[in-house]
Amino acid sequence: MTPRVGVLALQGDVREHLSVLGSLGVVTFGVRRPEELASCDALVIPGGESTTMTKLARIFELLDPLRDRIAAGMPAFGTCAGMILLADRIQDGTVGQETIGGLDITVRRNAFGRQVDSFEEDLRVRGLADPVRAIFIRAPWVESVGPGVETLAQVEAGPAIGRIVAVRQGPLMATSFHPEVGGDARVHGLFVDLVRSA
Repeated sequence: MTPRVGVLALQGDVREHLSVLGSLGVVTFGVRRPEELASCDALVIPGGESTTMTKLARIFELLDPLRDRIAAGMPAFGTCAGMILLADRIQDGTVGQETIGGLDITVRRNAFGRQVDSFEEDLRVRGLADPVRAIFIRAPWVESVGPGVETLAQVEAGPAIGRIVAVRQGPLMATSFHPEVGGDARVHGLFVDLVRSA
């Protein structure tokens, strides 16, 4: 059976994720309502603005259904702001900022700085033979991981060397960077493999 992978379509790089997922042979569609979420086998949570996305998820009555589905084991992949939404803990968040949770990680919001501090770097990602060109835009990084979390990639140069920027825990995966831009589908391919094995 072909997996049905939704993309949370409240804000952010929705079209780009839909395009990459479609190239990998899964059924894909935007998710804005609880009934659309209910028809997903897996979900991608894109980059955007994490506080805005959480507020919109509450307005659209999606926040609690998202938490329930992820707690029940639905595979999910968060990129940039999506990583923040999947994290159990946030540093430098806004007062009272909520997450969906599920990943036993602490993330630092906007850790790499402002928009002008955006950058690209070739990263080695566990499970891929060749480096990935990673694009960081006002990105978080992972401050700490729980015992069940696997580190998939770390910054390899510059002042942030060693910072964790990709993780996996069971059916959940997250990156600080934006694999949906740049024309390389391999990181999404890792997630699709995870979905198929689940």
